[in-house]
Amino acid sequence: MSTSKKPFWLQFAALCGVVTPVVAISAILLAISYSPWFGWTENALSDLGVREAATVFNFSLVTSGILTLIFALGLAQTLRHSRTALVGALLLILTAISLFAIGFFPETAGRTHSYFSVSFFVFAVLSLTVIGVGLFGESSGKTVGALSIFAGLFEAVVWFLFWNLPVKGDAIPEMISSLTTSAWSVIMGVRLFTQASKS
Repeated sequence: MSTSKKPFWLQFAALCGVVTPVVAISAILLAISYSPWFGWTENALSDLGVREAATVFNFSLVTSGILTLIFALGLAQTLRHSRTALVGALLLILTAISLFAIGFFPETAGRTHSYFSVSFFVFAVLSLTVIGVGLFGESSGKTVGALSIFAGLFEAVVWFLFWNLPVKGDAIPEMISSLTTSAWSVIMGVRLFTQASKS
């Protein structure tokens, strides 16, 4: 990739990181509004992908997976100087693939959907935490590194707590995790865009 094209590519990748949460969260809330049967303590978010709001929900996840993949590839390009952070970016790529697959293989796909759902949240926790560890080791990345580590560990704690509650559905921890990852994506997207603009 030529030097002249590199900043544009990174800016585009950064914008994908900012836009993805808007697409995903908006579509989830829209799908919920079309699903009067949905209950936060009785259902999983994936239940939205097999009834009246299926098209909106599944298409948004497929789209968000593609956008996250572009963002992750751009992030990986800027984190190559740190092996730890680069591993985290590669985990984010796996997160993006899992997100895409959740929408491509809805609950009607059976275990395939379940595997990708679990992998998405596991990879999300790992990617944020590992990227954070890598950035925290840099003098210019301590703040965003600490935020990334906190976000990853926070998601892990949320899942641990809800696993030990008598709640039938997983929608609440899924949404909390999604919002946390979304906030992180926006922060990292803005950071990547700023870095690319200075290149």
